[in-house]
Amino acid sequence: MKVISMEVGPLSSNCYILYCQHSNKAAVIDPGAEGEQIINLIKRNKLDVRYILLTHGHFDHIGAVKLIKEEFNAPAAIHVEDAGCLNDSSMNLSFYMGMDIGSQGAAEKILEDGDRLCIGNIELKVLHTPGHSRGSVSFAAPGAVFTGDALFCGSIGRSDFPGGNYKELIHSITDKLMTLDDNTIVYPGHGPASTIGRERLTNPFIR
Repeated sequence: MKVISMEVGPLSSNCYILYCQHSNKAAVIDPGAEGEQIINLIKRNKLDVRYILLTHGHFDHIGAVKLIKEEFNAPAAIHVEDAGCLNDSSMNLSFYMGMDIGSQGAAEKILEDGDRLCIGNIELKVLHTPGHSRGSVSFAAPGAVFTGDALFCGSIGRSDFPGGNYKELIHSITDKLMTLDDNTIVYPGHGPASTIGRERLTNPFIR
């Protein structure tokens, strides 16, 4: 398994391209902006995009979904609670930021807790981790987890947006993410990577 990361958009959101080295099958996780750069990176690496995976529906994580979808004919996947964000500027918060990311189209796949997705030889497990938004999910892969805006290096996501809930967020982190192996690499929605073990020991919101 290989992971390419890039910061995109005005909020420096992390977009990840996860791919299987044996087959070059790939998933794009949270293409929030700068769709042409993401597309060029995928083409340079000659990857076959199978899914566009969304950890949640806020504008800084979904803004380039339409471009990626049209270029590679890949289905977008999001939890049912956040599916409306793809085409609603109030739900995805872009309206409040004075931005218009436009309609991103309907999701082709609705995710539920426990779903499993295959990217070549890589199996991803969907973990419903609400608290930042109702439909926030994390994607657990062998040795790694993509946490969106639930868990950051040394911090956690905001819970004061519509659909957010602090107690629910802490519950998601402790009951879903902290059960993973200490060596699991944490790929968050913003900021540097970490590990589950490091966050278990040093994250002030978890200790």
